[in-house]
Amino acid sequence: MGEVGGRAGQLRSSGLRHGWTTGACATAATKAAYRALLTGVFPDPVEITLPKGQRPGFALAAEELAGGPGGRWATAGVVKDAGDDPDVTHGALVRSTVRAGEPGAGVVFRAGPGVGTVTKAGLPLPVGEPAINPVPRQMIRDAVAEVAAECGGSGDVLVEVSIDHGEELARSTWNPRLGILGGLSVLGTTGIVVPYSCSAWIDSIRRGVDVARAAGRTHVAGCTGSTSEKVAAAVHGLPEDALLDMGDFAGAVLKYLKRHPVPRLTIAGGFAKLSKLAAGHLDLHSARSQVDQGYLAGLARTGGADEELTAAVAAANTGLEAIQLCRAAGVPLGDLVAEAARATALGVLVGSPVAVDVICIDRAGTVVGRAQPLGP
Repeated sequence: MGEVGGRAGQLRSSGLRHGWTTGACATAATKAAYRALLTGVFPDPVEITLPKGQRPGFALAAEELAGGPGGRWATAGVVKDAGDDPDVTHGALVRSTVRAGEPGAGVVFRAGPGVGTVTKAGLPLPVGEPAINPVPRQMIRDAVAEVAAECGGSGDVLVEVSIDHGEELARSTWNPRLGILGGLSVLGTTGIVVPYSCSAWIDSIRRGVDVARAAGRTHVAGCTGSTSEKVAAAVHGLPEDALLDMGDFAGAVLKYLKRHPVPRLTIAGGFAKLSKLAAGHLDLHSARSQVDQGYLAGLARTGGADEELTAAVAAANTGLEAIQLCRAAGVPLGDLVAEAARATALGVLVGSPVAVDVICIDRAGTVVGRAQPLGP
C-alpha cells in the first residue's frame, strides 16, 4: 500500500502533533456551559462536532454555575492545546459564560476579558463586534442548537467568550495594528491546528510532492489552508494526494518542484497571503512578511484606480478591505495580485517545465482573483 498524500499524509509524515483552535475550545466550553445551565450538570469531557465532521472530546478545566439579580449563568473553561504548533495561545484557558437571552434572539456574542473587539473596517466582522470569527461563531451556534434540542432549551442565549491573560498575549500578535483591541481573536476554520514547525513541515511538503509524483499526478495544488484547498479541489477536480498543504511556505513548494517538476501547479490562497507572494515574499507568515498596502495601491493604479481609490487602498487596514474597495469600483485588484504572484512563482521555477495558475480567495472561499496557466 502506497503512502497517503494530502494534508493528512503530510501531518503524519511530519511527526508533529496537531492541536485545537481557539474556536474549537470556545465551542466546547460553550456547549458544556449551556448544558449545565439547562440541566445543572457539566459534561466532562464534552464532545463537539468540527466543520469536517470529527468529534473530539475536551476536558473541562473550569466550571461554575451560579445565579444573581440578572438570572442564572454557567461558565466552563477549556485549556487550549495547540499540539506542536508554536501558538501564542497554547496553554491559555478559554472560557465561555452562557446566560439566557432575549426570546427569538438566537445566539448573541460578547467579548469577555481577554477577547478583542473590532474597531476598524476591513475584517470579516463589523466594527463593534467581538473578535470571534465567522466559523467559530457557526460552530458555537451549532453546539447551542444541539444542546437545545437534547435538553429542551430555546437556543436563545448570550455567550461571552473570554481568554485568561488574553489582553497581554494579544500584544505579541498583529491584533493591535489591525484595530482589534482588548485581547485576542477567536479563530479557526477547521477546529484543528496544523503545526508548522518550519523544518518538519517543509519536509512534509516535499513528501507530499513525492507522493503525488509517485501516483502519476500531472497537476498539484499548493494551498495556504483548508478553505483554499477545498476551492482548488473543486475548481480543478483534484484528488487528495494532489493537494499540498503549503501553509506559509510557498518557497518550499516552488523550490522542490523546480528540482522535481510536475507539469502543472495551482497556487491557491487567501488574497492577503498571496499579495505577499505577489510582492516577492516566499515566506508568507505574518511574523516574517506583511501585507504591503503601498504595493497594493500601485497595482490598483495600474488596474485603473483613480487617485482617490489609490489613496484609499494605501490607507486600507487589511488586504480584505483593499480588495473590497477595488471590487466595488470595478478595479481587478484580485486578478492583478494573482498575476504578480504567478510571476514570482515562475521566477523561482525558471528553467523547470511547470505551468502555473493562481487562485485568490476571500475568507468565505469566494474566488476574487485568477491568473490562468502560464509556463516558464
